[in-house]
Amino acid sequence: MRIVRDAFLCAVLIGGGGVAWAKAPPESAKTTATAKPAATPAATPTSPAPAPPALDPSKGAEVGMVFESWLTPHQEGDEEENTPSSVPKQFRSQTPSMSRAAREAAGHRGHGQLRFSKDLSRAWVDVKIEGVNTAEINMFHIHCGKPGILGPILVDFAVATDLKSNIADGMFSVEIRNEHIVKTTEHGHGSVIGTFTMGCIIPSPSLSGAKPTKVLTVAGMAQLAQSGDLYFNLHTTGQTYYGDIRGQLHPADKTTR
Repeated sequence: MRIVRDAFLCAVLIGGGGVAWAKAPPESAKTTATAKPAATPAATPTSPAPAPPALDPSKGAEVGMVFESWLTPHQEGDEEENTPSSVPKQFRSQTPSMSRAAREAAGHRGHGQLRFSKDLSRAWVDVKIEGVNTAEINMFHIHCGKPGILGPILVDFAVATDLKSNIADGMFSVEIRNEHIVKTTEHGHGSVIGTFTMGCIIPSPSLSGAKPTKVLTVAGMAQLAQSGDLYFNLHTTGQTYYGDIRGQLHPADKTTR
């Protein structure tokens, strides 16, 4: 009997019943099977934040940005003989003028630097002049404007130093602070001429009022320098309106600092 029973079970398995069940288990087997939970992704390891740089507020007094200029007659916007007839007497030449080519031939030139403290509380100007008769210098300014543009005055050096004595030997040096920019801007207060010649407009709205706002700080001057909108202009009695030599300010080459 045992032999018959074993033969029967073997026949059932060979007949396919066991094979079919192995491929597709009955519904009862499906419903009772326990689903495995989805694997939780491992957390991404985080690296520690880098250490902050050493902070030292006292370094704000050190020199930061440096700008440089080479002054020549050929950077002036025009010849003095073409001064507009509407220009007031105080801005017109009082002695004979020289052409740009003649001034170049006479060796009129200059080299200057404008250095800013890192905290933008002050700036230092140093300019060496050659070929120009310093006795004939009547004005020296930092103007705002692109190359070729005769722009308004941002800093009148005469409000920061005794211009005549400072530049007498051809070497000019002065420290500029906010107060000197403010004095320049207010120099023409109440004058139509001063409104257009003194102070540089900030090209953005201000909460201080509806009127155009002018640059009043060394920080504002640094912003104009970074955008290429500042230049030196040295004026003489014979080159009063356009100026004798002019130099656009650009970031200084590290080798000349």
